Amino acid sequence: MIKDREMRDLYRTECDERLPKMEKYLLHLESGQPADSAFYEDLLREVHSLKGSSRMLGIMGVERIAHSMEDMLAPIRNGEKVFTHAMADRMYSAMDSVKKLVNEAVTGEAPAGVDVEEVIRRLTGEAGNDGPEEPPTAAPPAGKPASGQDRPEPVAPEVSHSAPYQIDTVRVKTGQLDELMNQTGELVVLKTRMAHRLSQADDALNLWDELVKELAPVIYASRMEPRNVSSAGSLVNQSRAGELISRATDSFNSLRDAINEDNSKLDFISGALEGGIRDIRLLPFSTLFDLFPRMARDLSRVRNKEVKLEITGGDTKADKRVIEEMKDPVMHLIRNAIDHGIEPPEERERLGKPGTGAIRLKALRTETNIIIEVSDDGRGLDTEAIKREAIKRGIIAAEGAEETPDEELKSIIFAPGFSTSAFVTDISGRGVGLDTVKAKTESLKGSVRVESAAGAGCVIKIILPVSLATTRVLIVRAEGKSYAIPIEFTNSTIMVSPEEMFPMEGRETISFSGRPTSIARLSDILELPGAAGKGRKNGTAGKGGAFPCVVIQAGDEIMALRVDELVDEQEIMIKPHSQLLKRVRNVTGSTILGNGEVCVALNPVDMLSTARKKAMARAPAPVKAAARETKRAILLVEDSITTRTQIKRIIEGFGYEVATAVDGMDAWGKLAERQFDVVVSDIMMPNMDGLALTARIRQDARLKELPVILVTTLASDEDKKKGLEAGANAYIPKPAFDQKILGETLRRFI
Repeated sequence: MIKDREMRDLYRTECDERLPKMEKYLLHLESGQPADSAFYEDLLREVHSLKGSSRMLGIMGVERIAHSMEDMLAPIRNGEKVFTHAMADRMYSAMDSVKKLVNEAVTGEAPAGVDVEEVIRRLTGEAGNDGPEEPPTAAPPAGKPASGQDRPEPVAPEVSHSAPYQIDTVRVKTGQLDELMNQTGELVVLKTRMAHRLSQADDALNLWDELVKELAPVIYASRMEPRNVSSAGSLVNQSRAGELISRATDSFNSLRDAINEDNSKLDFISGALEGGIRDIRLLPFSTLFDLFPRMARDLSRVRNKEVKLEITGGDTKADKRVIEEMKDPVMHLIRNAIDHGIEPPEERERLGKPGTGAIRLKALRTETNIIIEVSDDGRGLDTEAIKREAIKRGIIAAEGAEETPDEELKSIIFAPGFSTSAFVTDISGRGVGLDTVKAKTESLKGSVRVESAAGAGCVIKIILPVSLATTRVLIVRAEGKSYAIPIEFTNSTIMVSPEEMFPMEGRETISFSGRPTSIARLSDILELPGAAGKGRKNGTAGKGGAFPCVVIQAGDEIMALRVDELVDEQEIMIKPHSQLLKRVRNVTGSTILGNGEVCVALNPVDMLSTARKKAMARAPAPVKAAARETKRAILLVEDSITTRTQIKRIIEGFGYEVATAVDGMDAWGKLAERQFDVVVSDIMMPNMDGLALTARIRQDARLKELPVILVTTLASDEDKKKGLEAGANAYIPKPAFDQKILGETLRRFI
């Protein structure tokens, strides 16, 4: 670890800047796009500077790897060699090792475990297992995955969820700091002036005290003996009293004007300070977007797909918190697009599409919103598959599934654990990615919109408010309490008369902007006490018994909320609830209004979902099998007693009953004796392996729907393909095995 703290911070900052630039240059080289000599010089300059800094601070491992990178890149710059995918794989692997060594040097954590000699041997091609190098534009033949003889086995990009993405330092222009210091100086001056105003207020009060003393005899005489007022009045110096009153009046008027002037000045300065601090927290989206080209490149190679990630709007700025919180959502959307959206090259060519799929990552800012858009030109959403899975999970009723609007189906894909993938692996298929997208977006008071066309791709937009500090809201009242609805979700406010309402699909409906729009009482959505009784008699009614409504909209989904009163539009600061009330349905937080009343801030996206569920509850429910009184039964097939015991304990910890078998033949006998809900099996076993067992289960009419999860040390794409062909529902490699993945997979199939 670097001992000097200042040098440690400087080295961290330098590496955080140089390593992403190096990855960017390598991606450009690998893409096959033309690059002039200046481009290579820039890349070599970054590597050389990293080498020099590391040598100066004694980080010899990084220095030696960087030196080998220079030796590898110099012949390419001179035209003596052609940059290939195999070279890129070795360079990326070496850079991953550099990152570990840098982290060890700046954090003092446990040794990174990097074998520098081995890294250099692999980087220079001396390890003996790289095989012949292919040209940079080479792709595997249609229908045939690239083998280890063609190029090194690609590794899926490692994504860690344990440590949140956090930006520790922000570079600020000195001009911005100077401006903030100027505003701070203005506040100091204003504070002095306010102290002077207090002195003026004291003078005015002293004048009034003198005036009261002069008038006291008159006031006293008028109370005691009204007839003697005139004689008592002679005791008062009329001229002196008039002078005091005039001076006091002038003093109070001057004080009022001065305070108003200072108040206006204070508002201006505080507003300038707020804006300045907010601007300092703004970072370009390139800070986040630069993390993904490497990930997209690695994952597409693992999936044997040709994918080009196009990034626009990287210079769009957003609050530091938005940049940090959006890392996981954007990562999941890109992974989802590569894994599920983009078709394999041979399928795209058969469909008349370019062999290389396009994923576009875009950021833009409007007056009121920040929009992050991830789009692809792949398959698009399979609405029929979504319907089938939603019916299976009880999300929608089978009877009305065909009439389910497309917008409702699009929102279902964000349900926790929802996935239409028939095959679960360590990378995808467990239905946790899009759930994260929705949760993170809503935590930032945003919404998600989906646009899709079969065979033409999918567009997912994350829409966030520009300001996270304050929110513009509409204040309404229901059941005697105030509630705040964010303006960005408010389409309109209208008055509705009972004659305008008509029933449709069991809901009260009105016609709004030419489309049927369901209407619901806010008190019913929030399940407020008295909503079913006196609440229905309350509310402000206009001519003909009309009542106020707020039309809320999220994406293309729209609903009218009936409220008792429309109060005001205000700028408020929403305070999130404590951990005890971390996720309350229909609510995002609360605030205190100017009159001291606590006001609950509502979540329109949740309210639309609640209204949907209430309508579904009124519809005939699908018939479900009677719940079992016994635990769900799992058959665990594993020949190793150590592994079998460990996995058995894990599954029992999830609350399931576990029966064990030592190989496929033993398992087949147990399947004939009793019924199981899921089979969890190893592959490499004596007598009958896991693939043969899975195939036999699929061929048996009684067992063909039984879910099979393969847990094995075989982790290559070819092995996963064999598992899929055998009929397995999920494939979990033991190198990536953890309890969470197994638990999520079991819950999905039970």
